[in-house]
Amino acid sequence: MLKILFVGLVWPEPTSSAAGWRILHLIRLFSRHYEVHFASAAGKSEYSFDLKNIGVNEHAIQLNDSSFDDFIRQLSPTIVIFDRFMVEEQYGWRVAEHCPDALRILDTEDLHFVRLARQEAFKKGAPLNFDTDVAKREIAAILRSDLSLIISKTEMGLLVDSFAVSPERLFYLPFQEEKLQDIHLGILPTFEQRKDFVFIGNFVHEPNWRTVEILKHKIWPEIRKKEPHAELHIFGAYASEKVFQLHKPKEGFFIKGRAEDARQTIANYKVLLAPIPFGAGTKGKLVDAMYAGTPSVSSNIGVESMYDNQDWAGFVEDDVLPFVQKSVDLYRNAEVWKEKQEIGFQLFNHIYADTSSSEILLSLIREILEDIVMFRKSNFIGKILMHQYLQSTKYMSLWIEAKNKNLS
Repeated sequence: MLKILFVGLVWPEPTSSAAGWRILHLIRLFSRHYEVHFASAAGKSEYSFDLKNIGVNEHAIQLNDSSFDDFIRQLSPTIVIFDRFMVEEQYGWRVAEHCPDALRILDTEDLHFVRLARQEAFKKGAPLNFDTDVAKREIAAILRSDLSLIISKTEMGLLVDSFAVSPERLFYLPFQEEKLQDIHLGILPTFEQRKDFVFIGNFVHEPNWRTVEILKHKIWPEIRKKEPHAELHIFGAYASEKVFQLHKPKEGFFIKGRAEDARQTIANYKVLLAPIPFGAGTKGKLVDAMYAGTPSVSSNIGVESMYDNQDWAGFVEDDVLPFVQKSVDLYRNAEVWKEKQEIGFQLFNHIYADTSSSEILLSLIREILEDIVMFRKSNFIGKILMHQYLQSTKYMSLWIEAKNKNLS
């Protein structure tokens, strides 16, 4: 069986973040056809998924260390998938040098430069600026890779139209879920069995913290005036002290910390609130809400590229007062709530449980592997970038490695 190596920024934590859930989807997809290996220089946490339980070979590797060169030569994978552009920067040149025939795939998760540019614009009240070092680094990593997986159609369009990335080097791959069946829908709590509002998000992720700030200071006080007995429960992994300082039970604002099962947790609530001010990619919390049958109220950034702009599984509002009113309408009106829940089920099955993208990806990879030399010929800019990058990064890495040995 051919081998595929995932090089992870961290060990997957599917209960902590959508990124962890995404990488696990990919691992399971490729395990149907390849011998799967996963390597990371990060330490494991108690929440790291036990990949060995699903037949994946685990490897601990080191940054800026030639031991990776020996490892990749001995493993000799057919495909290497880099988990985010920072990982491609660290290991891409080593794979190209010591395993040149391996297909190099970058899983972007979301476009980091887009999220960070929006974050800066939000903080400073300034125009959006993509001319940043992070943008140059991330797009260079995309151009060096044979193929990049993109989770958002908006980001696909941005790369092609604004940065002249060849469409044949990009592949749109949304979350790949299993279709919702009647048996699942039948056991979900009903409108009458649910109560309160919810938000969920990993607090390592800056947009989630900013969203909670907006909820605490702008949205929730207004909802509370209209629904004085309702509560808002905030869930999320890696909540810091500044997050827990917002815990105000008397105001109905509760910081709950990590949810062991995000979807089961969300299913107990009537409405998910997500006034996300900036970000990129596809929001896993909104996919989870659809699965849980919980309508949501979010922002245009929040739902970007997640539906066809006609019907959402809840409401989309950017301004505080309309956001509050739609949230209360959903909370009170069973008929509207059930209509939006049904739209969520349809969106989930139509977009996120459409596994045809996975099959097309596997077919495309087989096609590329049949003549990878020819496929790479059309990517001359990528070759130039790899040549320059290999030289500069190689010697920087060797210098760091030598320095570390001297210190030890």
